[in-house]
Amino acid sequence: MKGKRLLMIPGPIEFTDEVLEEMSVPTLSHTDPQFIEEFGQALEKMREVWLAPHGQPFAIAGSGTLAMELAAANITEAGDNVLIVHTGYFSDRMADIFRLHGANVDIVPGAVGDLPKVEAVRAQLKAKKYKTLSITHVDTSTGVRADVRNLAAAAHETDTLVVVDGVCAVAGEELRMEEWGVDIAFTASQKAVGVPPGLALFVASTKAITAFKARKTPVRAYYCDWQYWLPVMQAYEARKSAYFGTPAVNLVRALNVSLGQILAEGMDARFKRHSRNARAFRAGLSAIGLKYVPAREDIYANTLTAAYYPEGIDASVLPRIAEEGAMLAGGLYPSIKTKYFRIGHMGMSDASEILATLGAIERGLAKAGYAFGVGAAVAAAQAEYKKS
Repeated sequence: MKGKRLLMIPGPIEFTDEVLEEMSVPTLSHTDPQFIEEFGQALEKMREVWLAPHGQPFAIAGSGTLAMELAAANITEAGDNVLIVHTGYFSDRMADIFRLHGANVDIVPGAVGDLPKVEAVRAQLKAKKYKTLSITHVDTSTGVRADVRNLAAAAHETDTLVVVDGVCAVAGEELRMEEWGVDIAFTASQKAVGVPPGLALFVASTKAITAFKARKTPVRAYYCDWQYWLPVMQAYEARKSAYFGTPAVNLVRALNVSLGQILAEGMDARFKRHSRNARAFRAGLSAIGLKYVPAREDIYANTLTAAYYPEGIDASVLPRIAEEGAMLAGGLYPSIKTKYFRIGHMGMSDASEILATLGAIERGLAKAGYAFGVGAAVAAAQAEYKKS
C-alpha cells in the first residue's frame, strides 16, 4: 500500500489480513454459540502453540503487564522466596510484581546486555529454598534471550516452580513448555502471536494449578484471581458460556484465526523462520557497521534486535527511518536508553519485511549523514537468505 509504514517495533507488530478482517466483523455476544465455539477452539490451539498438551490455557482481556501479574499473584503468598534471572528492564518489573504480592525477591544479576550463567542460578537455588524461579525468555528492553531449557532444568533439581515471561518470545522463540518443565508461560496478543493489543495470554501447568489451589491466603488482586477465571476458561473449552468479566470478543475471535495460521505453518518451521529472519537482519546491520546490545551471538533474540546507533548518530534518525517506510523503537533500558534502538521481526515478518526495513534503515542513516556502503545491508541479508 502506497505510503504505508511497516510497524517493525517489538509490538504491536504487523498482522495478517485475515486477523484484521476478523477484528472488523460485527461483535457477537459472549454467550453466542458461535463465539463459545471459537473461544473453545482458541484455548485448545494455545496448548499446541505453547507445546503444553496438559496445560491450562487462559485468554483474558488486558496487556502483557496484566499477564505478568496473573502469573505472579496466583502462586505467591507473603514470605515466599522468589529468584529472578536478570536480563533487563522486564526482569526488574517481574521482581516488583512479586514483591507487591509479598514475596522475598532475590536477583541473580547480569551485566547490561548479558545474563547470569546457568551455574550461578543453580548455585543460588541450592543455597536457599525458593518457591519460584522467574525467567524473562527475551527481554524486550535488551534483546537478550535466556536459556530457558537449562534454567528450568536447574530449577527442577530443587522442585522450584518455573515462570517464563514469554511476552516477546511465545510463538517466535523455541519454547517447549511441557517438555522443558515450565509451569507458567505468558505473553501478550500483540507480539509474535499476531493479534492486536488487548489480550493477556498464558498457560499454566498442573503443578502451577496445584500450587494455586494449595495457597493458604486469598489472592490479593480481584481481577487477577484464578478462582474466577479458571471456571470461565474450563467452561468455554467445554463449549459452555461462563462469566466473570466480559471477554474481548473480537480479539478472541482474531486469536483463533491467528493461532490457526501459526499451527498451519507448524511450530518447528515457525521457530526456524524466526531464526532465519533474525540472522539475515543482523547480517545486514553488521554489514554497515552496527553493533548490538546483547553481549554475544548465542544470546541474540530471534524476535527482535537491539542495536547501538553508529558513531555520530542518535535517536533523531528514527523519524528519518520512519519517513523511509519503517517504524522502529528507541531504547528502553535506563542506563543505555539514548544509545540504542530496537527493531521487532516477529509474527508474520518474512524476507520482504526484513529487506524493506533494512532499506529504510539505510536511507534514514544516509539522510542523517552516516557514511557506509549504500546497499550493503540489503545485499548482506540477501546473501544470508541464500544460505538457508
